[in-house]
Amino acid sequence: MLNKKDQRLRRARQTRIRIAQQEVARLTVNRTNLHIYASVISGDGSRVLATASTAEAGIKKELGGAGKGGNAQAAQLIGKLIAEKAKAAGVEKVAFDRSGFAYHGRIKALADAAREAGLQF
Repeated sequence: MLNKKDQRLRRARQTRIRIAQQEVARLTVNRTNLHIYASVISGDGSRVLATASTAEAGIKKELGGAGKGGNAQAAQLIGKLIAEKAKAAGVEKVAFDRSGFAYHGRIKALADAAREAGLQF
């Protein structure tokens, strides 16, 4: 019997296999209770092109201190930021890798904000 984390990782593996076949940059998202992290990884998986997270000092200050990175508002900020950084790195189109997390709440907020900022999924 798989526990909750193993089930999520199993779903993530399936998604990553599908994304690897597309050979397009992927926007990968990870969330913890306190923070949300986003990275844009090159199509061949060899380089990280852009990263953003609520654990960064500047973002933490903007959100109002420690412990404020675990909400949808913080996820929207990270979504916008990762889109700007990805475009600066020359990436317009990405595949969204939600790492097995359900597409709602913070994950959805990050994805919607990244789309609004001009990133194409």
